[in-house]
Amino acid sequence: MTTISTTQSTESVWAATTDMPRCPELRENLEADVCIVGAGIAGLTTGYLLTQAGKSVVILDDGPLASGMTEVTTAHLSNVIDDRFIEIECCHGERGSFLAAESHTAAINRIEATVEELNIDCDFTRLDGYLFLAPGDKKDLLDQELAAARRAGLMAEMVPRCPLEYNTGPAIRFPNQGRFHPLKYLAAVAEAIERGGGRIYTNSHADHVEGGDRAKVDVCDHTVRADAVVVATNSPINDLVAIHTKQAPYMTYVLGARVPAGSVTDALYWDTLTTYYHYVRLQHMSVDDANSNGHDEYDLLIVGGEDHKTGQADDTALRHARLESWARARFPMIEDVEFTWAGQWMKTIDGLAFIGRNPLDAENVFVATGDSGMGMTHGTIAGMLLTDLILGKRNPWATLYDPSRKPVRAAGAFAQENINVAGQYLDWFTPGEVESAREIAPGCGAVLRRGLSKVAVYRDADGRAHEMSAVCPHLGCIVHWNAAEHSWDCPCHGSRFDAKGKVINGPSNVDLEPAD
Repeated sequence: MTTISTTQSTESVWAATTDMPRCPELRENLEADVCIVGAGIAGLTTGYLLTQAGKSVVILDDGPLASGMTEVTTAHLSNVIDDRFIEIECCHGERGSFLAAESHTAAINRIEATVEELNIDCDFTRLDGYLFLAPGDKKDLLDQELAAARRAGLMAEMVPRCPLEYNTGPAIRFPNQGRFHPLKYLAAVAEAIERGGGRIYTNSHADHVEGGDRAKVDVCDHTVRADAVVVATNSPINDLVAIHTKQAPYMTYVLGARVPAGSVTDALYWDTLTTYYHYVRLQHMSVDDANSNGHDEYDLLIVGGEDHKTGQADDTALRHARLESWARARFPMIEDVEFTWAGQWMKTIDGLAFIGRNPLDAENVFVATGDSGMGMTHGTIAGMLLTDLILGKRNPWATLYDPSRKPVRAAGAFAQENINVAGQYLDWFTPGEVESAREIAPGCGAVLRRGLSKVAVYRDADGRAHEMSAVCPHLGCIVHWNAAEHSWDCPCHGSRFDAKGKVINGPSNVDLEPAD
């Protein structure tokens, strides 16, 4: 049960209902067996399992604990691949599809085992998941997916409809899925890491990562040296192109709406749309309300969707409204929308994450990226797989998730995504979105042309204009304003910056430069 004392929030429900442990900044040089950059679910799971194995671990994050994309997940725990088993089988064969299902199943089991080991009160629950048809899709699609899921080893069945008030039509039921409160879970995991001798430092930005005989991570004036380094920053900050040509960034939007307790059957739900698919789950809530004589219990209906390629949509301000319209048409019991938030996920060309040794790097530098819409399970798989690789143990999933893989059957997706990226450089030659900063309303941002340069301008609530270069420091694309998130988003590889230009998501590892 999650308790909240506010009535409306623009942050995720997880952030609004969790007091995360406070960790110090790095202020000295350190030595460790393993240094992990990124304190989300991938980094913390890796740190927890390595600490259990007796390794000394240092974990660094440039923000508060788990404050990146882990904080804005919807926390579905599923072995049902987002890109569908039909596509996974096409790219990886029947054996690869089986291993994908096996690894995501193992990830849910690992989370459940950790909950039991540490006695974590994080609302972990096993429940069914349902894949239902989107308007216009035919049952043949479900028949094919059911057959592919069964070949992958999953116990699934066709049912006439989802257990919802509105008629979804036929659906596939996947038993034994899960859900949890991710920040409550990771708060306990972080505390367990520190009890086991691990050291966690937040607000400590990793400026440079270098492998070799004794790998090192530079943080301002200090250095952490280690036998191995893991970069678990959602999008790798230590690569220029090796990984980024094989995955693409997408924004997804989420709302949390109050519904009466028990009015929606507790399960996971997804429709068969592709990039823009909708996904739904519940979170049980209670609220301290002086007018209700105690705790008022209800359910929060968490609905996600309206995805688009990062930096490539002009209607971001409308995405939550469209999501609410979709949800209210299907869930008429919705009362108030209490939360809206958004996050970025990395779509790989073949539907599975990149976990393992970093391509074109030293043997002791590892990465975890390419969550492909399944961040909680892919992040947990990363912890399990990277721990085995660092300990020198054989892992049956290593080849499947190898970041160096070149899936021939995904060549079309590879070409399509990189043609799209190349097209974004045409922004260098277009006019500005406005002619003058005076046209920008308070709380808004826009790109204007100033001679040969492009300038990103944000006007704050007090009317003061903040100017910075509109050129992403990663590979020189022009950033775009995201009105829903009040961020500058790069349409090429997904670097994101806050309204005043501070980097909040890689692959860029530095802020936008001041305007000339």
